[in-house]
Amino acid sequence: MRILVVGAGGIGGYFGGRLAAAGRDVTFLVRPKRGELLRESGLSIRSPKGDLHIAQPKLVTADSLKETFDLVLLGCKAYDLDDAMASFAPAVGPQTMILPTLNGMRHLERLEARFGAEAVLGGACFISSTIASDGAILHFNDLHRIAFGDRRGGMPARIEAIAETFSNAGFDIEASPNILKAMWDKWAFIASTAGMTCLMRAAIGDYVAAGASDLALKLIDECLDIAAANGFAPGEAAVQRIRGFLTTAGSPITASMLRDIEGNGRIESDQIVGDMLVRAAPDKRASYTMLNIVLAHLKAYEAQRARQAANG
Repeated sequence: MRILVVGAGGIGGYFGGRLAAAGRDVTFLVRPKRGELLRESGLSIRSPKGDLHIAQPKLVTADSLKETFDLVLLGCKAYDLDDAMASFAPAVGPQTMILPTLNGMRHLERLEARFGAEAVLGGACFISSTIASDGAILHFNDLHRIAFGDRRGGMPARIEAIAETFSNAGFDIEASPNILKAMWDKWAFIASTAGMTCLMRAAIGDYVAAGASDLALKLIDECLDIAAANGFAPGEAAVQRIRGFLTTAGSPITASMLRDIEGNGRIESDQIVGDMLVRAAPDKRASYTMLNIVLAHLKAYEAQRARQAANG
């Protein structure tokens, strides 16, 4: 299976690097500047699960991408999706599968509009990683998992083929017969975690100490209610796991969105929080108080950031 990994950052660089080190046929689609660094220094991963270095990863830039691939692994941010689609479009042939690992759901509709429903799989990744100052991929803990599946459900042959390719490649995999449920579970978790830590501008343990656990539980309940209304109610074990995670005393954890805000970076407000409200019943949207407050907070940040950029 010929795999095109879009980007070589915290997600693409990590999972693509593991696949390449395991002998899979992997090519990284990179921007010119990133490509120069990788050609000079190679692709390095520093991880509690084992370091690795690939001296000469296979690279291609958008202007030189001419051939099609069997699988496109896509892990960009939602605000980069249009540029990403334009860059990898030449790689998509009649049998190409696109495996996106973005959070939320709206990207599926955008990918489907461009490439057709048959090409677009469901997917989610579970990892905490980033690019270090020297260009290496930094992986922070033991979690490194990709879930994937056919959005229509079941376990068709093409999903089994991906599972075979990803197996024994140095990370955990889940070939899911109900990938949309897995994606909704993660979305509710991410929206709740990002929402609370961004709204409080604090780690979980800090807002718990400030007496805000009840607010976190209300936000979780709103996200789970919307998931259930869309036909993807999480099981009781998942509910208790999310509730426990977001009310853990002393937890130092923050969402990556908060770290983006602290760095004055772009955020996925619409993809992760706004679209959650869009998928609520119209007559109930106003009743989701916490989600509306979180979205207003994120939109205010984006407006402030845009004004600062305009003023130089």
